[in-house]
Amino acid sequence: MVIRRAALLALASSVTPAMQSRAAELTTRSGSAPPSPLRMVMTEFPPYTSSSLADGGLATWITRTALAREGWEINLAVLPWARALNEARQGKCDGVIGLWRSPEREEFLSFTQPLGVTNRIGFMARAGTAIDVSELGRMRGLTIGVVRDYSNPPAIQKARLKLDPAMDDLHNLRKLLAGRIDLALIDKGVAFYLLQTQLLSGVSALAWLEPAVSESPLHSAFVGRSPQAQAGLAALNAGLTRIRNSGELAQMLQPFARWL
Repeated sequence: MVIRRAALLALASSVTPAMQSRAAELTTRSGSAPPSPLRMVMTEFPPYTSSSLADGGLATWITRTALAREGWEINLAVLPWARALNEARQGKCDGVIGLWRSPEREEFLSFTQPLGVTNRIGFMARAGTAIDVSELGRMRGLTIGVVRDYSNPPAIQKARLKLDPAMDDLHNLRKLLAGRIDLALIDKGVAFYLLQTQLLSGVSALAWLEPAVSESPLHSAFVGRSPQAQAGLAALNAGLTRIRNSGELAQMLQPFARWL
């Protein structure tokens, strides 16, 4: 995945006056320097995480803002999802922005409070397709496009469907348009964002199928149980509580309401 260098540098280096002010406040109050910037990874999962969006997408914006309220800064790397998770497993980063909680991931990650975003995960199909997605057990003859190393809903795993992995959601939608898969398992907000911004040919050619398979709150998470990870986790949770209670989080969600 090619990342525009300017966008990535902007994400990695953006320090707002509010962040500087908060860091100075903590330094004065504690008599010590503010904590070192956290190295966080994310993937292209717009509108929640993306190098092409202002502030890195909604989940990145929320995570950065909440940490800034507690005097922490972050440096960001944008990676394909499988690589991002692998870096977390190997302890090569401090945390991951924008992911769903699962027992397997809890083995190497400490999850934050929900970020205030709930993903509706379900199926996109070619327009006019008559597929009943309310009973997954009847769909075993279909090929379902998924993203490699995403934590798929338990119902999908139990149904033992034929899954065809791709690098990201955009590739899956393109495969669906080309007839290479029967359905794409995807977050509804991601699907419609991609169709309206990067895959205009699919706006009338693809359709969302109700009901959704599951709804999953979006989190950020920290790697391992090290003092740095636990301090970052505590800071982010405290910051999330702060911006939720102040009403700032609700204001941040408003511009993204059509995708949520």
